[in-house]
Amino acid sequence: MTSKTGVGPVERDQWIFGLHSVQAVLKTTADKVRMLKVLKGREDHRLQKVLNLAELNGIPVTRVSRAELDTLTENEGRHQGVAALCESGKVQDEHFLVGLLEQLSVPPFLLVLDGVTDPHNLGACLRSADAAGVQAVIVPKDNSVGLTPTVQKVASGAAETVPLVVVTNLARTLKQLQDRGLWVVGTAGEAEQLVYEVDLKGPLVMVMGAEEKGLRRLTREHCDSLVKLPMAGAVSSLNVSVAAGICLFEAVRQRH
Repeated sequence: MTSKTGVGPVERDQWIFGLHSVQAVLKTTADKVRMLKVLKGREDHRLQKVLNLAELNGIPVTRVSRAELDTLTENEGRHQGVAALCESGKVQDEHFLVGLLEQLSVPPFLLVLDGVTDPHNLGACLRSADAAGVQAVIVPKDNSVGLTPTVQKVASGAAETVPLVVVTNLARTLKQLQDRGLWVVGTAGEAEQLVYEVDLKGPLVMVMGAEEKGLRRLTREHCDSLVKLPMAGAVSSLNVSVAAGICLFEAVRQRH
C-alpha cells in the first residue's frame, strides 16, 4: 500500500521523484527502495547514473509512460522521468530524542521548527541541517508538515540522514532540553541582539518560527535568548529555510 503523506510513524510506502532526489536515496538508503519507474525512451547521462545505482543494489526498474509518472506524482512537482517506491520516511518521538542526547559524544546541536507547514520549507531546512551537522530537527505534532514526498524531494537525501522528531508539546520539550543543559536560542525580528553577537558554541537548540507568524508565544517564552538577522533592504523577513541556513552556519562558524 502506498501513501503520499508522512505525518507520524507509518508503515506504508510512498513515491519519491526527481533525478537528484532518487539518486540521493539510492546512495544513502538504497535498502529502502522497492522499485523504480522510469520514463520510456529517456536515455541520457543523468538518468544512467540512477540506473547504474539501481542495478548495483538489485532494484527492479520498469519503463512507463509519461502519463503514468504524471499520475504517480500528481501535483507534488516535476518527476524528471523517474520515481522510486520507497519505505515511507519514519519520524521519531521524544523517547528517540532522549536516547540520541545520551549517546552524543559532541555538544548537541538541534534545530526546532515551530509551525512550518510548507513542505518545501521543511525539505530545505532538513537539507541545511544535514550540511551543518545538526543531529535532529524537532517539530510539533500539530500545525506542522510531515515527511511528504515533496519534503523528501527538496531535502535531496537529508530526510533519510537527519532524524525528524515530532513532539506532542513543544514548550515542554524545550524545557526538558534546557534541564539537560542545552541553550535555547530563538529567532525574532524584534530581538535586540544579532545572531552574530551571541555564543552558539555550546549545547545548542536553534528555534525558527514560520515566516508569516514567527514563534508562538509559549515557544518564545521558553527561549533563553532571542536573536535576529540584520535586514538592510526593504523586506522585513526572510524565508524560514533561508534564515535557518544562515543561523545554523553562523553556529558552525563559531563551533569551528
